[in-house]
Amino acid sequence: MLKKILVLNTGGTIAMSVDDTEGVKPLDDQAVNKIVPFLERYADITMKNVLNLPSPHMTPAIMNQLRLHIEQELAAQPYDGLVITHGTDTLEETAYFLDLTLALTIPVVVTGAMRSSNELGADGPVNLISSVRTAADPDSVNKGVLVVFNDEIHAACHVTKTHTSNVATFQSPQYGPIGTIAKKHVHYHHAPLTREHYAITHADANVPLIKAVAGMDPSWLQFLLEQPIDGLVIEAFGLGNLPPAILPTLKQVLAKGIPIVLVSRCYNGQVQDVYDYEGGGRQLKELGVIFSNGLNGQKARLKLMVTLQHTRDFQQLQKLFDQ
Repeated sequence: MLKKILVLNTGGTIAMSVDDTEGVKPLDDQAVNKIVPFLERYADITMKNVLNLPSPHMTPAIMNQLRLHIEQELAAQPYDGLVITHGTDTLEETAYFLDLTLALTIPVVVTGAMRSSNELGADGPVNLISSVRTAADPDSVNKGVLVVFNDEIHAACHVTKTHTSNVATFQSPQYGPIGTIAKKHVHYHHAPLTREHYAITHADANVPLIKAVAGMDPSWLQFLLEQPIDGLVIEAFGLGNLPPAILPTLKQVLAKGIPIVLVSRCYNGQVQDVYDYEGGGRQLKELGVIFSNGLNGQKARLKLMVTLQHTRDFQQLQKLFDQ
């Protein structure tokens, strides 16, 4: 018997077309639905259009609405797996947000396309077929939210977009894909050892993300003291070091009880409290800055937004970011 798979469409390039001016626009609401006949050999498909958004229009609040919609759909009708189509620019963020907030054991797969539906070599149909096959595979159960692109399966917590236009854009630096999709089989090589879940009610925390650069002027960060922010994420240098000129501002932020999470702007590795100089990681750790476990900046921001609904204690947050 074929597995029952729910496909939710949220928009993105996979649901776009090139118009007469050669602009790629969300003109084709049925672009994904046209693929259904090719999917039905792999699963019993229910296709529903939820949104039709270019992914730069996605927000954490909309991600949370999508989470609620998923929970409502699954409460009304049992499914064996779920596939979500999404624009690629913010796909990794939505996938990770759902990974943190959905308490599901069934496979949840997020996919999309780098080429619009009427472009030569459009990758949307193949990615969607591969995603349905992955969602229907029994080995995909209880692996968290997965991202499927270009015949590879990635964990939502590790994957990121690495190229502006290449169909192989989604990679998992340091970890690699957890599985691959062949013509006849879905193969898993490894999977994350732990899963996190946080029950939430909203996703409206004000958490800016800034990147450290050489010679930062502390006046650039004045807004941190003037605006009602709930937290801050900084992409630091290397192992987790910052220009000393911005330390006074960061100390004022911390003194207001606002947590600061540190990640590296490097693609590989984790921040550590190693360097013992002004702005070095050891000093930052002593100040109370929270060190992340290898997440990139955009994912650390989402995790902070989610975990702030459970605690504002710096030590408790550090434990959660160690996971």
